[in-house]
Amino acid sequence: MNVRAVPTLSGETPIVIAHRGASGNVIEHTLEAYQRGIDDGADFIEPDLVLTKDGVLVARHENEISGTTNVAQKPEFADRKTTKIIDGRGYTGWFTEDFTLAELKTLRAKERLPELRPANAQYDGDFAIPTFEEILQLLKEHEAKAGERIGVYPETKHPSYFTSIGLAHQGALLELLNKYGFDGADDPVFIQSFEVGNLQQLATKTKIRLVQLVADQGGPPDRNDLSYANMVTPAGLAEIAKYASGLGPSKSLIIGRDAQERLGQPSSLVADAHEAGLVVHPWTFRIENVFLPSEFKGGYTDSANGDVKAEIKAYLATGIDGLFSDNPREAALAVDQFGTE
Repeated sequence: MNVRAVPTLSGETPIVIAHRGASGNVIEHTLEAYQRGIDDGADFIEPDLVLTKDGVLVARHENEISGTTNVAQKPEFADRKTTKIIDGRGYTGWFTEDFTLAELKTLRAKERLPELRPANAQYDGDFAIPTFEEILQLLKEHEAKAGERIGVYPETKHPSYFTSIGLAHQGALLELLNKYGFDGADDPVFIQSFEVGNLQQLATKTKIRLVQLVADQGGPPDRNDLSYANMVTPAGLAEIAKYASGLGPSKSLIIGRDAQERLGQPSSLVADAHEAGLVVHPWTFRIENVFLPSEFKGGYTDSANGDVKAEIKAYLATGIDGLFSDNPREAALAVDQFGTE
């Protein structure tokens, strides 16, 4: 079957971004998950970055770590449990900014979605929390060994909050990227954020490509006057293009679902973003039934695997320039197969 497809902005093959590593197969945000992502064919690996008390960038889904580490089982840290307001919401637990790197290194990662990924949960307690520098070292080691350069796609998590407590991402992030040769517009690196201000600041300090993340509801945490809905209009995209090279939208903004949870007709977002000169990298493609449109589900449970490759191909036909996936092996296969169908 021939698939009619809109070309990417550059005409090049869409990139596959291993979302938190191959997090569908290995506990997310661990060196083991990033290595699995590389082995499974990803073009980029994606770490979410937060900071320690002593200003070190580490990879965690959030700065609140009770769901991704064994900190709650550590009696020596019981008194660190607290409640904080971050981006207008209350969170109770343990936070990276209250731990030194040495203390965080005594913790071990655990599976964030054990009910969906029990095979991952068997590795609970095996892996350490990696620093951003360790991740960059992993990429350099792979390049030296395999002669292949894999890109890095860091997300600054809650940058305004961290800046407010004296722990800004920007300096440490750019210093490390520069140290490991990721410092130009032609290097395989993107910096992403749901906030606007930190991307605008970064645009004045680096040539690295920047990506504005947008969700299907709400707005940037640092801009109460702005909604994501307004940001994805042609006028909003033109504003984004003044400081960023790309758009990272929730995939539902590109193809929504009908009342039966089947994929509907594509929106004009990819075409509109391309018109503004922005590449489009939607998130997040996952293999478990609970995340898939109804026509691509397999089996009868939320945790059963469906046909994520078919879902990805539907999005590739819209002209997306890349995609985030917890399952980079399947994503890479979908991209390869799409070009030959």
